[in-house]
Amino acid sequence: MYKIAGMNKPIHTALLSVSDKTGIVELARALISLNIAILSTGGTAKQLIENGINVTEVSDYTGYAEMMNGRVKTLHPKIYGGILARGSEDDIVMAEHGIERIDLVVVNLYPFQRVTASRECTLSNAIEYIDIGGPAMIRAAAKNFEHVAVVVNPDDYALIIDALKTQGGLSLSMREACAYQAFAKTAEYDRAIAAYLEKQKSPSPAAAFEKEGEIPYNYPEIYSPSYLKIQNLRYGENPHQSAAFYRDPAHKGSSVTTAILLQGKPLSFNNIADADSAYTCVKALDQNRFACVIVKHANPCGAAVANTLSESYQRAFITDPISAFGGIIAFNKPLDEATVSAILDNQFCEVIIAPGVNEKAKLILAKKSNLRVLVTPPVLTEASPQRVFDYKKVEGGLLLQTADLIIEDPNTYTVVTRRKPTDKEFCDLLFSWTMAKYVKSNAIVYGRDNATVGIGAGQMSRVVSAEIANRKASDAKLSVSGAVMASDAFFPFRDGIDTAASAGITAVIQPGGSIRDDEVIAAADEANMAMIFTHIRHFRHT
Repeated sequence: MYKIAGMNKPIHTALLSVSDKTGIVELARALISLNIAILSTGGTAKQLIENGINVTEVSDYTGYAEMMNGRVKTLHPKIYGGILARGSEDDIVMAEHGIERIDLVVVNLYPFQRVTASRECTLSNAIEYIDIGGPAMIRAAAKNFEHVAVVVNPDDYALIIDALKTQGGLSLSMREACAYQAFAKTAEYDRAIAAYLEKQKSPSPAAAFEKEGEIPYNYPEIYSPSYLKIQNLRYGENPHQSAAFYRDPAHKGSSVTTAILLQGKPLSFNNIADADSAYTCVKALDQNRFACVIVKHANPCGAAVANTLSESYQRAFITDPISAFGGIIAFNKPLDEATVSAILDNQFCEVIIAPGVNEKAKLILAKKSNLRVLVTPPVLTEASPQRVFDYKKVEGGLLLQTADLIIEDPNTYTVVTRRKPTDKEFCDLLFSWTMAKYVKSNAIVYGRDNATVGIGAGQMSRVVSAEIANRKASDAKLSVSGAVMASDAFFPFRDGIDTAASAGITAVIQPGGSIRDDEVIAAADEANMAMIFTHIRHFRHT
């Protein structure tokens, strides 16, 4: 029987040892009904016995009791010999040592990722949640998939039971698929442990930023992140590209990956990318007020902070109504009926994303059944950032950097012109500076009264970005006179300042650091503009 690996292989003995007990009682009952003997360990055996299920405890089978508070319980030749046994070639040695074949291994692992996600978790506590026997049994069974089936996901129990009942066994293709999933699970688990331990010996990115001149992170020699698939997508950026959507299992914040699709068509690759850009940006704005950001092709085309959600949308929309068509709209507060009505009256949009929707707003949205509405968990001010790294894929490799999460102190900014900004200008400068961080370089943002007036993005020349911001404002019939300007990086020449001054810009915020800073400052002084240097750059190239 064991030589014919391709047939539906019957199961005689199953080993059940799980941390997540979901569905394990139902699975065990089904196995017993099919006359399949069950070996089990510790807490799993206890739960099954309490539910009237006849099992043999591993310690009774091996003749060795669990020891060291459960650290050692399955590491025994009678377990691994039973899992790794091949065809008849191993029969003699198995008989000699009293080893029985184990045909089905159902194991899931200690919840290391969940435990270490807590800020209260200590290193010594984390160490106790590193599973040893579980990964070893999984790998042994997966290696021997020609003869053994391994199951690591409770969601698959029903599939296994159905195959045993209807086909009398598990096919080779099913065992092979289970093995692939098993190795993926242990690889993910090991990566999570390595990442956690790496973090323990490295300074946090936030702490490292406080020490100017030091390398901000002790980067690992081998970097292999692990993500869990959320869904397959219809296609990628273009129809000829395939795609899928994954999430970081350690991420717990309010984001696109933790959002629920309330209604609408399935999300596309570009929908998800743009929704992430919009929602990340809106979370950076004043969380004590109502904020809206509209994104098109990964760039904000309008944003505002206001006293009501509807007002924040209206003021964001008027920045660039043409680009807003077919865009992604993000909010930092739950949607209400006034805001939803304003959106549907003004424009067509692909996605709305917000941390909640009230019941009246849901009724209005339901009339546009194709409109995608994403509901996220509430936006919380977190003590430390969830997102530590940014990735830039290059052909044949990867660029890894700490995310641009530095918390800036406006008290460290420097007024470099003769005229200081007024209190109103200063508020508008801070708003525009925040927005510039989320616009592709070269980025220019014009702002007034906590709203964008014009945005110039992604140009090879900074002065061209300023000209585009002017044109966008003109197209929207918005006056630039009296607005302020933010630039994500320094001005290499004075022409960008001259362009802004001619349009009526009264104050500028930028990093500074150009060899021609004196010329740039002189241009601002000539136009009676106020200028602030932040001494921090926010390039966003991709």
